[in-house]
Amino acid sequence: MKFEEIGFEDSLKDGLDAMNFSEMTPIQEKAIPVIMEGHDIIACAQTGTGKTAAFLLPVLNRMMKFPHDPDSVNAIVMSPTRELAQQIDQQLEGFSYFLPVSSVAVYGGNDAAAWEQQKRAMQMGADFVVATPGRLISHINLDNVDFSKVSYFILDEADRMLDMGFYDDILQIVSKLPKERQTIMFSATMPPKIKKLAETILRDPVSVNIAISKPADGIKQGAYICYEAQKLPLARTLLKDKTEEKIIIFSSSKQTVKDLYRALRQKGLRAGEMHSDLEQAARDTVMLDFKSGKINILVATDIVARGIDVEGIDMVINYDVPRDVEDYIHRIGRTARANKEGEGLTFVSEKDQERFAKIEHFLEKTIDKLPMPEELGEGPAYDPKPLKKGKSRHGGGNGRGQNNQHRNNAPKKQASATSGDSTPNPEGQSHQQRRRRRPQRHDKPAEGANQQNQNNQQAQASTQPNTQQGNPSSDQRQGKPRHHRHRRPNGNNRRPNDSQSTTNPNQGTEA
Repeated sequence: MKFEEIGFEDSLKDGLDAMNFSEMTPIQEKAIPVIMEGHDIIACAQTGTGKTAAFLLPVLNRMMKFPHDPDSVNAIVMSPTRELAQQIDQQLEGFSYFLPVSSVAVYGGNDAAAWEQQKRAMQMGADFVVATPGRLISHINLDNVDFSKVSYFILDEADRMLDMGFYDDILQIVSKLPKERQTIMFSATMPPKIKKLAETILRDPVSVNIAISKPADGIKQGAYICYEAQKLPLARTLLKDKTEEKIIIFSSSKQTVKDLYRALRQKGLRAGEMHSDLEQAARDTVMLDFKSGKINILVATDIVARGIDVEGIDMVINYDVPRDVEDYIHRIGRTARANKEGEGLTFVSEKDQERFAKIEHFLEKTIDKLPMPEELGEGPAYDPKPLKKGKSRHGGGNGRGQNNQHRNNAPKKQASATSGDSTPNPEGQSHQQRRRRRPQRHDKPAEGANQQNQNNQQAQASTQPNTQQGNPSSDQRQGKPRHHRHRRPNGNNRRPNDSQSTTNPNQGTEA
């Protein structure tokens, strides 16, 4: 379906023509008519399917058709990361180029001048506020920002925001909005927590679900089965001759990104790093250098995997196996865009083999296992074995590690005379019942023996010298157990720092 068939205002069509938008994607085709009719919507579609245009275009069209207050904030778009907020704002500027619509991107990591600019734009009534949750909460708490005229509340990558701990922040923002509004939620996945949030903030929503698509045909997928210690030399070997290609290396750990970046720079490679510990100015510089070709290797966490559009990516390397299939598709989906070709490689260590097998199962294909370079030696065999429920190769599963698992699988000893147990196991008795019977397995002492033993013990005690008779402790005088003598007088056994902790476990951290 073409955009010209949807019935947009002429000024909005001009913006689409200028940006060369003609054909609608499946999510756009299903979501845009619902939003244009004014319904709340919860839409599930993966990154890279055109979700940004799917919610911006119908909201812009409704602003042109229906009157709104030009001096108030009319729409809020929530984004999990600063980079995605910037990208949404840039697309908004393009779509609204011929429209009398204003916008401001509100995110952290910048200076006081940017804060004042954001504050002033919201107080003067920017039509669109594209914000990360943490920074918007800061403005709400510190500035007199009025959101009482907001008509559209949009959450992009809602599942990612909840993963980052922004559930309570979103609810706090919603509490500042009018009840009569249109709420639009887009998510790449639909876990239970997303459904719970939808039930809380949406009213009779229309559900749109676009199945997770497979990676583009132009992506040549491959995997190296390697030991963890082989990953770094493998990366160096693969990258040493690729001086012109644009490459992204993904890792789920910020520390791994930092370590790998330093190792590549030490080898003279033109690499940059991207993670949430960088200041915003540094992140902007890295992305600009990567797009311009000043650096050709970007080592990044998953903040680059969703919604960041960089043209001409030749190769994507998963330094570790992504946590789920969606992340795998998002990562390698950075290459082979616009019907081009690219390469997606994954380093699969022993502990990640089962997770990688699940990805292959979902994709319904066997990803090529590439031979390790000869100078690095052979890697482990690829033999993913699903673990039993509650078990773990690394000590998980109700506190039982691998050794305990072997013990559990070992045959049970039979209670018999030959096993050293003088009493056979009664049929049907449980292990706990047998434990309670153990004292009865021995011959009972002769009558009066217990009394004789007590007399002997008392006699022995009377002959032992008491080194503390002259100075009994206060605990002894009061008849208290001796192990209480080290307790603090006020009964407070917490460390001094315990009372100083003010961390809120529900508070999110901006990426």
